[in-house]
Amino acid sequence: MYTLIIILVIIAAIVLFAISTYNKLVALRNRFKNAFAQIDVQLKRRYDLIPNLVETAKAYLKHERETLEAVILARNTAAAANQKVAADPADASALRGLMGAETALTGAMGKFFALSESYPDLKANQNMAQLSEELTSTENKIAFARQAFNDSVMTYNTARESFPAVVLANPLGFQEAQLFEITAPVERENVKVSF
Repeated sequence: MYTLIIILVIIAAIVLFAISTYNKLVALRNRFKNAFAQIDVQLKRRYDLIPNLVETAKAYLKHERETLEAVILARNTAAAANQKVAADPADASALRGLMGAETALTGAMGKFFALSESYPDLKANQNMAQLSEELTSTENKIAFARQAFNDSVMTYNTARESFPAVVLANPLGFQEAQLFEITAPVERENVKVSF
């Protein structure tokens, strides 16, 4: 009789542990999905600003059609990749696709702004200045949202990989989440300062 009670208590403890672990992992997964939703909002805002910026610059950059088209193509590619990730932020391959598309967009925008520096009338345009300021503000918001997402992913992955949750994580379908990192070569270069 005592043996049966002890066995039932052990089984109940294991079931409660499994339920608790499952609920914790679900909460952490939902937290990083919500954190991606915040990135998604800012990326959509940026994707909406870019065509306005290009449209404003078109009159001044008539001979630079290739650069303008590259920016719009990179923007459309990134927007499509973002939609795939927004559908399932836990999909590591979709997130890697978005990171690649965002790197390409960052490069195209860098070329666009470098080119716009050669056109003083464009730099002086009030609409261009306002759009550039909004884009800069949005970029900062994206950086903060990306940091919050990566923090949530790290918390989720740590909980998922910690014992004893690691025993249940894979069988219950909790796969490792991917960090959102944009790797633009420019970000890795040393800053050049001259006086």
